[in-house]
Amino acid sequence: MSSIFFALATLKSRLEEADKERGATAVEYGLLVALIAAVIVGIVVTLGQDVLTGFTTVTNALP
Repeated sequence: MSSIFFALATLKSRLEEADKERGATAVEYGLLVALIAAVIVGIVVTLGQDVLTGFTTVTNALP
């Protein structure tokens, strides 16, 4: 009977550890997504004016 309780206690501790790892992984993915979003915003801000100038040039060249 005690071996069943030991097995259940072991299973419970392993499930708790797996849940902690899953939470850590979610946080890591969240940080990665935030970093990618920051890079995209930086690129858009940096190149936005150049793209706008290019479209304006093309628009003015059309009859």
